[in-house]
Amino acid sequence: MNNLIVLPLIIPIMVGIILVFLRPYVKLQRAISLITMIGIAVVSIFTLNRIQTDGIIRLDFAGWQPPFGILFVADSFAMLLVLTASIVTAICLIHAFSSIGERHEKMYFYPFVLFLVAGVNGSFLTGDLFNLFVCFEVMLLASYVLITLGGTKPQLRESIKYVVINILASWFFLVALAYLYGTVGTLNMAHISERVAEAGQGPLLTTISILFLIVFSLKAGLLLFFWLPGSYSVPPTAVAALFGALLTKVGIYALFRTFTLIFYHDPLISQTLIGIMAGITLIVGCIGAIAFKDVRLIVSYNVVIAVGFILIGLAVGTETSIAGSIYYIIHDMIAKAMLFLLAGTMIYLTGKSKIDEMSGLIRNYPLFGWMFFLVTCSLAGIPPLSGFVGKILVGQGAIESGSYVLLTLAFLSSIVVLYSLLRIFLNTIFGETIISLEDEKPMKMGMIIPIVLLGIATISLGLGAEFLSGYVADAAHTLSNPSVYIDAVMGGDK
Repeated sequence: MNNLIVLPLIIPIMVGIILVFLRPYVKLQRAISLITMIGIAVVSIFTLNRIQTDGIIRLDFAGWQPPFGILFVADSFAMLLVLTASIVTAICLIHAFSSIGERHEKMYFYPFVLFLVAGVNGSFLTGDLFNLFVCFEVMLLASYVLITLGGTKPQLRESIKYVVINILASWFFLVALAYLYGTVGTLNMAHISERVAEAGQGPLLTTISILFLIVFSLKAGLLLFFWLPGSYSVPPTAVAALFGALLTKVGIYALFRTFTLIFYHDPLISQTLIGIMAGITLIVGCIGAIAFKDVRLIVSYNVVIAVGFILIGLAVGTETSIAGSIYYIIHDMIAKAMLFLLAGTMIYLTGKSKIDEMSGLIRNYPLFGWMFFLVTCSLAGIPPLSGFVGKILVGQGAIESGSYVLLTLAFLSSIVVLYSLLRIFLNTIFGETIISLEDEKPMKMGMIIPIVLLGIATISLGLGAEFLSGYVADAAHTLSNPSVYIDAVMGGDK
């Protein structure tokens, strides 16, 4: 039964390869892709519940025991993210059926979406740092194709920046891996943690940890996010929603995993650095969200704000704040996908991208208008929607640890998020409509249904926070107590 934990990686790769040969059959590709993501979600739910009864699950390839072989490890933190990623991807695929266009669908759109998901899921589930690098590269190679899908000048311009930055980050990743392997002699994450604990986190290992911090910060958009707003604002709507929901979360996951499992022995340096970077990210992200009038850029800077907020939970470092960050990651994956779909659909309906060029959309598309108001409230953390619980727990953890500066920045950022999205709502949704009856485009059901599904998800996640609390508490406990993960991986046969 442990073989199930590798299915979220293997199935998308295998199905993606098959879809390459089904290029002319668009409807068949749609059906297979959607069924694949639903199937992965079902497997994830089963695995997540099994973890609650049997503990962390490990799969050793070819029977090689840790730390010698390749292994995958499924704990509550990883499986919660795999499950959320699968659900969000399935919903974004439904939107793509109506928005991406048949010409783009025949350019291997569905295979590369599945390869992207395989890289994301593999990054969450691997127990080895080198395999984390490999899964990162699978995800990035797929994203290189998806960001250029359409071949417009803005896409090509931003894709060059995106590719160069990620190649640079990957080079730093390899350098960090080489130094770490040369120092501790292993790349199994649990084994590294044991070796670091035995040797002590001296200056050399602290320097290596800073290298990893730079690498994963580039991937997550923490402080080093100058590439993110442009890159996330140019792809087709469904692709932008996937990027906004998934890609930065992989970098965030890597930061949480490495700095709670491996480099936790010198928190004065690591947590202080992460806290400073998270605070600056929040400040600059808030400035960007207020400064621009382009809907896509405002939405992209809201991604930056979320990255800063989530990493405050890691900087604070209490079990409560980490639980809050986990809640908020799940919430943000759903809400950001919804926000990007709303922004892209808004541009499709009006042909405009700046907020002062649109008005009165609620008169033509009332359900669409209220969905935008719903996601605005959710991202601002207004109860009982999904953003509320995460914000409260991060704030509680900050108070427990006395991190009042970070607490202040975190909750001021919530006000800025509310203001930036209300600007869009009041300027584009309310007011006199600029769309005459003759020019009104019909709202495709395939566009509004995914938005409504994500809206239901953000309401359900808020109202069902108590149902989710057991899984989140288990994930936070594992992150806060490295011995739980180490014992599960290094503790003999599985």
